[in-house]
Amino acid sequence: MAARKEIDGSASVPAFYGKELRWRREQLGLTLEETVAGSFYGVSYLSEIERARRRMPLDLARHVDQVLGTDGFFARCCEDVRNARRGGLAEYFAPVAEMEKRARSIEEWGPALIPGLLHTAPYTRAITHVTHPLDLPEEVDEKVRNRLRRGRLFEDPKRPEYWVVLHEPLLRSPLLPPGEMAEQLDHVATLARSRRIVPQILPWNAPLSPFMAHSVKLMEFDDEPPVMYTEGPYHGQLIDDPAIVKRYAKAYDRLRAAALSSEASLAMIETTVEDLRNGNQRD
Repeated sequence: MAARKEIDGSASVPAFYGKELRWRREQLGLTLEETVAGSFYGVSYLSEIERARRRMPLDLARHVDQVLGTDGFFARCCEDVRNARRGGLAEYFAPVAEMEKRARSIEEWGPALIPGLLHTAPYTRAITHVTHPLDLPEEVDEKVRNRLRRGRLFEDPKRPEYWVVLHEPLLRSPLLPPGEMAEQLDHVATLARSRRIVPQILPWNAPLSPFMAHSVKLMEFDDEPPVMYTEGPYHGQLIDDPAIVKRYAKAYDRLRAAALSSEASLAMIETTVEDLRNGNQRD
């Protein structure tokens, strides 16, 4: 049997919350199964809350308070923990960032912007200046740090499996000066050369896709149903309806089939990097 891993309650607000939850549960001699019985949640869900890997939904917090006799403690505190977990992320995106860490596979479509997991600091900074022009410098810096922190996902050599389809016009986006855009694309190419991601380029004249104007992120997990996420500059929508997710997955497969091969796509990215560095601007 694997050794029981202790929780460092000093690591964060969610860790303190999770440690307190485990302590109260074990003090009463209750198992995870007994604690979630009668709720709509499973054992693994509660276990990950105790280990500060998931948020505590309000309905589950109320259920836990009732089972543990904690007089509303976990329900009262769960919003504070939720805010602490956001770490500067938009409220609508915070749960998606958590899901990225648990995902077995992530598939993305970038019609106009390179997806956030692949960003360099200048790229994130440029997007923030455009979408949030009134942000103070320290607010911009926080957004950049959060974005780069998400990118550390690829430090794991195996998870998640990541596939991205990029629209060809964004390779020469005027969002950044040529040198900085070259660095951004070289970062994508480096991840591809290390076999950590699989990029494909959809040619500019390819047939239109059902979601040509919308970014799409599809995520699959080991023990959770797949989800789809799409967003605009100021909103996001997470969809977990199996029928809708399946339709988007099928549409993504058709999009991927219309794109260049991964080898040809990497060659195009590398050629664009060299052109940008050498000042060769093609139409």
